[in-house]
Amino acid sequence: MSNWLTVLPPILAIIVVFWRKEVILALFVALASSEILLLSQVGVTYYTPLSGLISTLERIVGVFSSAGNTRILIFSLLVGALLAFMRASGGVTALVTKLINGGIANSPRKVGLLSFFTGVVVFIESNLSVLTAGILSRGLFDKFNMSRARLAYIIDSTSAPICILILLNGWGAYILALLGNYELPESSVSTLIGTIPLNFYAIIALVLVLYTVISGKTYGTLAEAERNPQATLAHTEIEQPATKARYMLLPLMTMVFSMVGFMFWTGNGELTSGDGSKSVLYATSLACLVSYVLMRTSGQYRHKQLIDIGFKGMGELLPLVTIVLLSLALGTSLKALGTGNFIAGLVADSLPLFIVPAMLFLAGSLISFSTGTSWGTFAILIPIGMPLVVNLGLPPELILAAILGGGVFGDHCSPISDTTAVSSIASGCDLLEHVRTQLPYALVGGVLTFIAYIVAGLVMI
Repeated sequence: MSNWLTVLPPILAIIVVFWRKEVILALFVALASSEILLLSQVGVTYYTPLSGLISTLERIVGVFSSAGNTRILIFSLLVGALLAFMRASGGVTALVTKLINGGIANSPRKVGLLSFFTGVVVFIESNLSVLTAGILSRGLFDKFNMSRARLAYIIDSTSAPICILILLNGWGAYILALLGNYELPESSVSTLIGTIPLNFYAIIALVLVLYTVISGKTYGTLAEAERNPQATLAHTEIEQPATKARYMLLPLMTMVFSMVGFMFWTGNGELTSGDGSKSVLYATSLACLVSYVLMRTSGQYRHKQLIDIGFKGMGELLPLVTIVLLSLALGTSLKALGTGNFIAGLVADSLPLFIVPAMLFLAGSLISFSTGTSWGTFAILIPIGMPLVVNLGLPPELILAAILGGGVFGDHCSPISDTTAVSSIASGCDLLEHVRTQLPYALVGGVLTFIAYIVAGLVMI
């Protein structure tokens, strides 16, 4: 089906996310419409809404026919259990206390650097990154009369950019799963690694954070907040019982180091040839086991309590797992429909190729802003962008980097982003105050990035 109807599913997805601001509904509507179009494509002349629904459900079930896809879904659930174990054990609070009592932060600059580098080190998961850095630093920010809005900006603008640059985490595994359906010039892992120097928004965002921390200067709405730090405080505070720092450190270190080890192992000694979905699943499972054993042997938790904690954590991530499931199904369906091929033809005939990366960055920004999720944005745009690479010979690293950067930028600007909300909670900053003070910095980074992709398109295409 090489006609305009093939672009209807992604258009419907974009309309729904702007209208309802709900990515799960948008992905389901797009998937259902794609399956109905596929029924007509294969010659089914008579079908009912029920047949379209059945085809949609079978497409979702078909996701599990891929071992890699199934690993990603299981990993997404296990991350919820791991985070729940870390919270319940009090390991995060204990680590905070240890660092503070050690005299590591004794000036505003050192406090800011501590927040930044904590977010860098905890690159495994964006929410874990902001929770750790926020809880670690907010008391110190109060001591040096720095606003909670500044803390919220630092941890929010560090977490996602770091996660998308240091890809030994769920972000990398998820993107690898989305890339698995396309025959790219290089391996999916090599392509993903190649996006690192081209992910201009993530790099610019981190540079802006470092400038703010080192110089101590703030601008615009954030400068206003600095003049009245108490006004940025939220009404609630996060309290966790302190136990031992090892309850957080050991599982986290297990996950980081074992993930690297499993990448080497599954790649027969080559890191870039490693299997991302296997490595991240094995490492997360091992980290969960370590966390379980630590808490069980402490004598404070029974087996049933730990199981309940783990499943509660999994339940918190069910919306994310649903997004992953629908996005994988939609990517397969759109590939069968030929959406990417048709759009590639339109781009080749009507748009200068050099501007394609900038336009994909812009599209990703709009979708991510409207939905509050970068992962859902990747699910919509990667099935569109990768066929452009295959059919038009565009640089895969540049196209993918533009999509990833757009997803992160829109997420930074969005008041309905989960990372925005968690950053506010972790820092103890009012949500709307955080959105208002971070937006100017994100917009500056977004404009510079758009220009950078135009220049990169002129140079590389």
